[in-house]
Amino acid sequence: MTNKERKLTKKQIAIIETATELFAEKGYAGTSTNEIANKANVSEGTIFKHFKSKKGLLMEIVSPMTMKLFAPMIKKDLDKVLDQEFEYFQDLIRAMIENRKEFIQNNLPMLRILIQEIPFHPELKEQFIEYIGKDIFEKVGQMIKYYQNKGQLVEMDPKTIIRTIASSILSYIVARYVLLPEAEWDSEEVETERIVQILENGLAPKI
Repeated sequence: MTNKERKLTKKQIAIIETATELFAEKGYAGTSTNEIANKANVSEGTIFKHFKSKKGLLMEIVSPMTMKLFAPMIKKDLDKVLDQEFEYFQDLIRAMIENRKEFIQNNLPMLRILIQEIPFHPELKEQFIEYIGKDIFEKVGQMIKYYQNKGQLVEMDPKTIIRTIASSILSYIVARYVLLPEAEWDSEEVETERIVQILENGLAPKI
């Protein structure tokens, strides 16, 4: 880390922590610098002095340095599943759902910000892919080929299968724990088995 990256004052830390909380709760567009300043007990001018703008503050929260710290945590957490040997594809899916659920519950503020803001800030998407996506994508691709060789998955481009699995798992977990936690959901076991069944039926080899 460079001097510029991590010699933060107490006021800067307070601003970043407050902005993270408010961006996660209300979204970037729904949060004003005045609101951040009031909750952090600093002047609005202090925010502009240190971060130039609200966008500058957002980029500080999800800066390359932050992503570099966050990425190893995501990879290490996901490797707990990917480094195991599951006899059946369905068991891998169950383990991945449980793993992602726990990770999201433990990192809600940062993940809410990423989910809300990545579509509107291309630089965030680039950072996410650079520090997180590439390695995980390659590792999952190898597992897809493994289950294809076992005759448990349809012969299809592994990239297409990965996108199908990822969208199914993430859409459920993000909806349940981030976007719509107050909605009426069945038990985790029931919801998980539905996803497993959908993926199993859709990706099974044609007989």
